[in-house]
Order: sequence, then structure tokens, then C-alpha cells
Amino acid sequence: MTVFDYLGLLGGVAMLLFGMSLMGDGLNVVSGGKMEGLLKRLVSSKIKGVLLGAGVTAVIQASAATTVMVVALVNSGVLQLQQAVSIIMGANVGTTITAWILSLSGLSGENFWIQMLKPSSFSPILALVGVIILFRAKNENQKAKSSVLLGFSVLMFGMETMMRSMEPLQTSAAFFKIVNLFSNPVLGLLLGMGITALIQSSSAFTGILQALSSTGAITFGAAIPVIMGQNIGTCVTALLSGIGAEVNAKRAAIIHLIFNVLGTGLFLCAFYLGNLLFHYTFLNDTVNAVNIAIIHTTFNVATTLALYPFSDKLVELSAKIIKDKKPTVVEDAVEQDLKLLEPRLLNRPDFAVQQAYAVLCQMMKLTAQEFKETALLFEAYTPERHEKIEWMERQVDRYEDALQDYSVKISKASLSDSDANKLTVLMYSLNDIERVSDYGINLADQVLKSVESPQKFSLLAKRELKVYTDAVNEIVHNSCIALESLSYEKAIQIEPLEECIDEINQTLSHRHIERLQNGECSAINGPIIIEMFNSLERIADHCSNIGISVIQYTTKKYLAHEYQSHIDKSSEKFRQKFDYYVAKYPLPAAAEK
Repeated sequence: MTVFDYLGLLGGVAMLLFGMSLMGDGLNVVSGGKMEGLLKRLVSSKIKGVLLGAGVTAVIQASAATTVMVVALVNSGVLQLQQAVSIIMGANVGTTITAWILSLSGLSGENFWIQMLKPSSFSPILALVGVIILFRAKNENQKAKSSVLLGFSVLMFGMETMMRSMEPLQTSAAFFKIVNLFSNPVLGLLLGMGITALIQSSSAFTGILQALSSTGAITFGAAIPVIMGQNIGTCVTALLSGIGAEVNAKRAAIIHLIFNVLGTGLFLCAFYLGNLLFHYTFLNDTVNAVNIAIIHTTFNVATTLALYPFSDKLVELSAKIIKDKKPTVVEDAVEQDLKLLEPRLLNRPDFAVQQAYAVLCQMMKLTAQEFKETALLFEAYTPERHEKIEWMERQVDRYEDALQDYSVKISKASLSDSDANKLTVLMYSLNDIERVSDYGINLADQVLKSVESPQKFSLLAKRELKVYTDAVNEIVHNSCIALESLSYEKAIQIEPLEECIDEINQTLSHRHIERLQNGECSAINGPIIIEMFNSLERIADHCSNIGISVIQYTTKKYLAHEYQSHIDKSSEKFRQKFDYYVAKYPLPAAAEK
């Protein structure tokens, strides 16, 4: 081989790796977290877990990525360790799809359709379509689709480049001698392990091996142990992701290693024992790209079938290897929720958005519960309830700090339009939710002042506050439902109630001023009531902001004049809903004492 052949080989490997990465990144964005969402919902049985792991890996073209994702999900508590085992098994089967795709490079024949199936024929077409989509792309989804097409094309061009650069090796006696060394099972196993661990992609190494097979130097005897070794080498990625993780996440990573080591051991023992008995004549025959795909698939399917019945035993074995030496610590509910903000999932930002949004909804639920407790405080003050409200407010602050940090990290990655918009709802609503919580504790402090005041509120003032807090309690509750469900129907009901609350605030503020002027309200209680009114009105305003964010997301209208058309206060539908709330929350007569 000349220096130019070596440069071509390096370039081909680089294009293969880059193409896989580009295609995988594009598929991540296009999937928009759907693949990972399926992982959470459809692992009710082992067989579903295997099929799901195979399907997800076939789509994202990386078993290591699937396994790392599973480790992260176990670490965050989304998946149980028993569920993770079947998905890991399925991932090993799903990764064989790549070998079959790459085997198309070895097609030969004069038939037109066979020629069209060759990557050198259809890859330029896919590349052209990808470039056209890229130049015309107006959003991240379209850019991601172009990345999938371009990545696939680059991958296939890399494969073709490697094969062309290796043509001189077909007549190299020295190369044939080197390759024959790896017919030794131990050396072949170590080679497969080492290179796969180095490049952290069994699919990429399979492609390199398929390209080498075009030289005619690779025999079945050399290919089989190398392919076995690469299945062990790919475990390095998951093992690295388990560093610093919780004990079950480490066990998930070690199960991946155990599964592949046991599978390799069983397969090689059975194969070479059979060779001793039956003397396989094909071991010295040369392999092609299709043969390598068959070997790869046979091994992974056979390993899965053999070890599938013993998945529970793999969990037990992992527990013996990775022992939990730390004392059991009981985590509070907030800490458990915050574990969903798993740093390892930032490599899959589409799914990280879904996790973060789930935590946001938990934050909103706690805030709604906090206001319920505050409303009860108006009716009967107790120090215990006041302390509980203060505790809730501190927990909401914990949510806010964690979500702010996590969402900023997510925002630096490429996201589909849907996920980017969802992240926008999250970041806008985060501050509003925290402010609702802050005003809740402020109201609790004002109630304490009123209790400690020598002048008590009149019966009329208490009734007015009861109507006011009931209305605000409903708008907080509605905002919680709208945010969690991202429901347009729920969101458009928030603004009419907010308008009703504005009128309640205006009416009660005027009444209060009149009572102050007439000497019917003491100067001591005056500022307390004004502060209560302001806090309640501001809570309603922040709930309105949350509703608007949901309307923007569901209608994809982000300009003020666009989304405001959906909350047109002059429309009949709006007025009907407004009148409904006015009737639902009537104020007591001003003359009532």
C-alpha cells in the first residue's frame, strides 16, 4: 500500500465514524424523546423489554448509546434493574442491523436493481436530498432529517473509501500473514475487544471488519473471535457511564458486561468444541460483508435466547459483584424527583427535556398544595400549618434551583422544535411557579400578623377574603392541570378567571378604602389587608402567564398578537366563561356586617 492508500483508509474510517455520529444525532432529534418514552412505558414484561431494546437500538444505530441511556434511567429511578436487563439484551440484537446495512457495500452484479442497491449508487441521491433539505430547513426537525440522510451518505462513502483503499492488500503476502495470526481465538478476541473499546462503537468496528473482508484475507476462523471480542469491548462505554452512579446503575452496567462475557464464552466453547468433533471445513474460507453480518446476528440472537431465561440470575450476580456498602438513606419526595434530572441523559437532550418537564409538574403540584394550605390558614391559623407552608416553599426553591441549572445545560444542545418549545414553556413557567410559592408564604405571614393584631377582621372582611382565596385557589389548580397536560382547553379557561379575580380585587380594594375613610377599619389592619389583596392578585397574574405559555405551545403562536386572538376578551366564549366565574364567586353585599 502507498501512502495515499493509507490516507484513503484513514479518511474512510473517519467518514464512517463521523457519518454514524451525524446520523445518530439526527435520529435523536427526530425521535424527540419518543424512543426513550417508550422505554419507560413498555417494559411491563421481559419480552417487551427485549423487543423494545432491539427497536430503539435499530433506530438510533448504537447499542452503547442505548445501554448508557438505560444506566441513566436506572440511576434516576425511572427503570428498575430487572427491567433494564431485558432492554440490554434487546440492544445487542438491535445493533446487528447496522452490519446488514453496511453489507450492501459488498453487493455485485450487472442487474440494474442490484446496482441501485449498492451504496455507491443511492448514497449520492440521499446526499443530494439531504443537502436540499438542509438549505431549505426552517426548523431543527428539518435540519435533523437532513443530518440523518447526510450522515448515512457519509457513512456509506466512508465504507466505499475504505474498501477501495484496501484493494492493494489483496496481493500483500505480509498482510495475509498478519491476519492469519488472529485465527488464534485469544488474539482475535483481544483485537476485537481492544479496537472496539478504543473507538467505543461495535457498529463502526463491524464496518471496518467488513471493509477488510473485501481484501479476501479475512477467514471465518479469524472473523469469529474478533466479532466475539467486539461485543465485550463495547461494554466499556456503559462501564464508564456507571462511574459515580448509584449502585443499581453500576449493576446495570456490569450486567451488560456479564451478559456479553458469558455469551462470548458459551458461544466460543460450543463452537470450538463442535470443531473438535466435526472438523469445520469452512474456517479457512474467506468471508464477505454478508457473512460477517450473519455471524454478528447469529451470535447476538443466540446469546439472547440462551441467557434470556436467566435474566433474574444476572441481577443476583450483579448484586454479588457490586455490593451496596452505603447505609440505606431514606430520600424525601423532592430528592427522588430531582434524581430524574440525570446528568447522563444530557447526551440525549430530547429525553432530558421530558424528564425536566416531569419535575416541573411536580414542582407545580407542590405549589398548588402550598396555596391550599395557605387558604386553610385564613380560616383557622395554627403555627404547625404555617411551618408546613414555610417548609413547602423551601422545597419549591429546591426544585427551582435544580431545574434552572439543568434547563440551561439542555438549552445548549440541538433540539427538535417540539422539545425546544417545551423547554421554553418550562423556563418561562419556572419563575412564575416560584413566585406563586413566594406570595403564598407572604400571605401566611400576613395571616400571622392579623392573628397577632389587637384589632380583628370583621365578619364581612373574612367573607370577602374567603371568596377571594377560593377564586385564586381554583386558578392555581387550573394552571397546574393545564401545565401538566399541556391542554389548550384548560389553558384558555385561566384568563377569564384571572379577569374575574381582577374585578374582585378592584371591588374589594375600593371597599377597603371606603372602610378606612369611614373609620370602619383600623389603621393597624389596613396595610395587612392591602398586602393580602396584592399577593392574591399577583398569584393570579403569574397563573395567567403559565396559561399563556401553554396556549403558545399548543397553538404554536408565539407573537403577542397571535396568541391573544385565542384569549380575545370581547369574544362570546370568553364572556360566557367570565360570567360563569362571576356567578361562581359572588362577593357578599357591602352593607353586610
